[in-house]
Amino acid sequence: MIVKLSPPLKDYIWAGGNLAKYWNKRGCNIAESWELSFVEGSQSVVDSGEFCGKKLSEVTSRADWGKNCDRFDRFPLLVKLIDAGSDLSVQVHPDDDYALAHEGQFGKTEMWYILDAADGAGLYLGLNATLTAEQFRQSVAEGSITNRLNFLPVKAGETYFVPAGTLHAIGKGVTLLEIQQNSTLTYRVYDYGRRDKDGLRPLHVEKAAATASLQKYVVPDARRKSFLGGCKYFSAYRYRRGKRFLLHSFASVTVTKGAFAVGDVPLERGETAFVSAEQPFCVKGSGEYVLVCVE
Repeated sequence: MIVKLSPPLKDYIWAGGNLAKYWNKRGCNIAESWELSFVEGSQSVVDSGEFCGKKLSEVTSRADWGKNCDRFDRFPLLVKLIDAGSDLSVQVHPDDDYALAHEGQFGKTEMWYILDAADGAGLYLGLNATLTAEQFRQSVAEGSITNRLNFLPVKAGETYFVPAGTLHAIGKGVTLLEIQQNSTLTYRVYDYGRRDKDGLRPLHVEKAAATASLQKYVVPDARRKSFLGGCKYFSAYRYRRGKRFLLHSFASVTVTKGAFAVGDVPLERGETAFVSAEQPFCVKGSGEYVLVCVE
């Protein structure tokens, strides 16, 4: 099976206008486009072929996921396009052990591939000095927690791996591709006093204090070659030319520049295809695409 996907779109309060303007998404106030999603209530829909209009989760089986996914009891990952029209909250994701014990779901490790960034735009990633739990709580209460974080000006083509437990935030003016564990679990630490339709958005400071790494974080080099990074839940590769593939897991292919065809399925910038495991396929075109699989 090789099919183009239609993603659910999210209109969070920090949304920008870039996904509609540059990334072939239809709508207003789009914060996130969930390119490959098996999340209940926010599932990708098939947009080509005989299953057009059906949820991808309904027309695939574990055979489509592939033998590399046999160790998982559910689909392992979620792929998103994210456009930050304003700063996202400072947050942290717990690891699997804490999340399963306290929340009944898995934690979240994720990875960011920068697609575009305004001048001076960047990310907060990890602490710039080791803190005690009390210093962490005090910084949150004072609204100074961003001063305790590494701020990293970013540019297109860079990659940042965000292990569970790492304090982080995406800054205003950044558009990125996020590859993450299949989890929606987030502990919000600081949110600039913002309100949504229900009032002040809730914080989860004590859970964050229990799960965040409070050690100084040394930021690794953001430059990558074709292999962008990965963990047991996903591996991501960037390619700038056509290539033949035969994988032992499913693949998602997201075009980030130019246009390509995945098998007979044409894709433009910002569009994603799903390919079943053990399905030989060829990607043809020019520009750049990111392939995500499980190894």
